[in-house]
Amino acid sequence: MEIKITTPQVEDAEGMQDVFYYAWLATYPNEEYGVTRDDVEDRFKDRHDEARLEKRREALRAPGPNQKIFVAKDGSKVVGLCRAVISGERNEIGAIYIVPEYQGKGIGTMLWNEAKTFFDPTKDTFVKVVTYNTKAIAFYTKLGFVDTGNRFADERFRLKSGAIMPEMEMVIRSKK
Repeated sequence: MEIKITTPQVEDAEGMQDVFYYAWLATYPNEEYGVTRDDVEDRFKDRHDEARLEKRREALRAPGPNQKIFVAKDGSKVVGLCRAVISGERNEIGAIYIVPEYQGKGIGTMLWNEAKTFFDPTKDTFVKVVTYNTKAIAFYTKLGFVDTGNRFADERFRLKSGAIMPEMEMVIRSKK
């Protein structure tokens, strides 16, 4: 295994869709919160649909000036990704996802280190995490993030069953 962190190319679109799908499937189904495997399957049922892939490719061709996407690749296979955003007065991790069989191998930290090179060091850095995703909470805590106490449920993530995954906010304060 030789992992390289790079900027994604248009041909990485399908691999990125798979990273989202497999990471969500391994992470988010939760009986207590009513999130089912079927919810995740439904959310990603068209992940290889040509129109959806073209939308992802277009975003890769013309990323916004305030965001950067990084992918982790094992050879030509996309095994992880990170979306970093500078939004107003804050940096944000929009996502760090790793396919299950590559988790726990330092790839998330590699992606985080790359995101930090993009971020404005004078701004606080925020991330939203599903409250029951204890692995992600532990990962971000290890990086230095702390819980802000903010809790919310984003309607954009309402699932087929009607469930919404509860989220929390974490932050690393800048050293200004």
